[in-house]
Amino acid sequence: MKCSIGNQVVLSRPPEGPLAAQIGSFAKSVSEQGYSLASIHRQVFLAACFSRWLKQKGVRLRSICSDHLVLYLRYRARHRRPCEGDAAALRHLIDFLRREGLVPGEKRPTRQQTPAERCAEAFGRYLLEERALAHTTIINYVPFIRSFLEGRFGPGRVALSRLCAIDVVRFVQRQAPRLHMKRAKLMTTALRSFLNYGRYLGEVSLDLAAAVPIVANWSMTSIPRAISAEHVRQLLASIDRRTAVGRRDYAILLLLARLGLRSGEVAFLELDDIDWNAGQVSVRSKGGRRNTMPLPIEVGKAIAAYLRKGRPTTDSRRVFLRSKAPTCAFRGASGVGSLVRHSLERAGIHAATKGTHQFRHGLATEMLRQGASLGEIGELLGHRHSQTTKIYTKVDIKALRTLALPWPGGVR
Repeated sequence: MKCSIGNQVVLSRPPEGPLAAQIGSFAKSVSEQGYSLASIHRQVFLAACFSRWLKQKGVRLRSICSDHLVLYLRYRARHRRPCEGDAAALRHLIDFLRREGLVPGEKRPTRQQTPAERCAEAFGRYLLEERALAHTTIINYVPFIRSFLEGRFGPGRVALSRLCAIDVVRFVQRQAPRLHMKRAKLMTTALRSFLNYGRYLGEVSLDLAAAVPIVANWSMTSIPRAISAEHVRQLLASIDRRTAVGRRDYAILLLLARLGLRSGEVAFLELDDIDWNAGQVSVRSKGGRRNTMPLPIEVGKAIAAYLRKGRPTTDSRRVFLRSKAPTCAFRGASGVGSLVRHSLERAGIHAATKGTHQFRHGLATEMLRQGASLGEIGELLGHRHSQTTKIYTKVDIKALRTLALPWPGGVR
C-alpha cells in the first residue's frame, strides 16, 4: 500500500515507528529549505527506514540521539550499499527533531580552555567590542597572541605584569623566519596591539609595544594584479542570465567590477543597505565602518532582476543567497571567492590570480588611466590612508613614461 507524504513524496508503505507522525512535517521542512525533489524523496525515505529500525530496537521518540544514527548507518551498510549523503540526510532529521523540541539536545563535553586561550579570547572580544575591528582581522590576530602567551607562560597562569622586552623580541625572532613577510608584519602588528591592550588593562606598565622588532619591508614592491577590462567584458558576457543562479552571479560580478567591493562586503550586503529611491548602497567596510556609494543603473538593474526572478523566498535579509540547499546566506567572503573562481574557469579566462581583489585593482587601474585622481580612487575603494592608493601609480606605465628623463646621448 503506497503512502503520500506532503503531496511530493510517495512511500511504498505507510511510515511506522516513533517518527511516523513527524515524517510529514520533516518533508515540509526539507522542501522549504530549497532541496530538490530527488533530495527530498531520499531524505524522507531514509527517515522512514530509520523510524522502522528504531521501532525494532524499541527506542522511543524522546530517547533518540546521535548514537542511534551511527548505529543505524552501520546496520544499513551491512545490508545494502551506502549512498553518499545518507549521514547528512539523517543529521538533518535529528536537527529537525531538536528544533521542534521532540528530542532533547545533547550536551557535548567542552574542553577546558587554558589560561593563554582565555586571555587571547578576551583580547579578541576587546578588539570586536571596543575597537570595532573586522572579524577577519581578529581571526588573524588571536592565534598569534595565543602562541605568544603559550610560549611565555605555558599551561600556567598568565601574568601580563611579568612580561618584559626580551620576551617580545625572542618571540618575534623565533617566529618571523618561518613566516612570509606579510604574515610576519601581521604578527608584529597583532603583538603591538595586544601589548597596548595590556596597558589598557593596567597590567603592563612599560611601553612594550615599542620593543616589538620591525620586520623589513619595502613599500609598494609589487604591482597589483588586475583583471583587464576585456576580461571583465568576457566574463560578464559568459553568464547565463536566464537562470536564477546566473542572475545572482551577474549581479555579484558587477558589484565587484563596477564598485570594487571586497568579497566580504558583497557577502554581507543586506536588503536594507540599498536605497532604491536615492540610488545608493551602504557598504560595511573594514572595521565596521559604513561607506555610502552611488549605485550605477547597470548594477541596480542586475540586483533587481535577481531579487524579482532569482532569489529564493526566505526570512534572511542578506541580498545574495546560496544556490544549493539549504537556502541561506553566504557564510562569509569565501563563498563569493569560490563563485568568482568557478566563473573564470567556465569563461575560459586564464587570469594571473583567481581572487576577487583583481576586480578592485582592475577598477582602480582603469580609473587612473581615464584621468581619475588618487583621491577619487581611494574614496571609491574606501581606503583610509592615501598610502594604500599610491600603489596604483605603478600600473599606469604610459603616464610614468612621460615623467622619465631622456637617456644621455639619445637613443642608440
